[in-house]
Amino acid sequence: MEHPDQWEWFAIWVIESKDGIHIGDLCFKGLGPAGSAEIGYGISEEFRDKGFATEAVDAAVNWALAQPDVKSVEAETEPDNRASQRVLEKCGFVPTGAIGEEGPRFIKTN
Repeated sequence: MEHPDQWEWFAIWVIESKDGIHIGDLCFKGLGPAGSAEIGYGISEEFRDKGFATEAVDAAVNWALAQPDVKSVEAETEPDNRASQRVLEKCGFVPTGAIGEEGPRFIKTN
């Protein structure tokens, strides 16, 4: 690993129900030198539209923004993935106007 002291910014976090069922996962894609972290997430199809993504993303982003070196968290979605865009909006992200590799980019700042 290139940054062993920043493992939490490269780890895959498992999203589970209270009874231990694997629902999905999320990860941060590193921590940039300007204090920006990018989040990615996915929920298994049978668990979508139940609020799990919103709950997990909100918790992870709030944790990230509480870290001393983090100024913002960014994400991007496929242009037609309205459900994922809605998760970001519910978690306080706003569109940046930029288009990334996967589609529109969103940001949440402290």
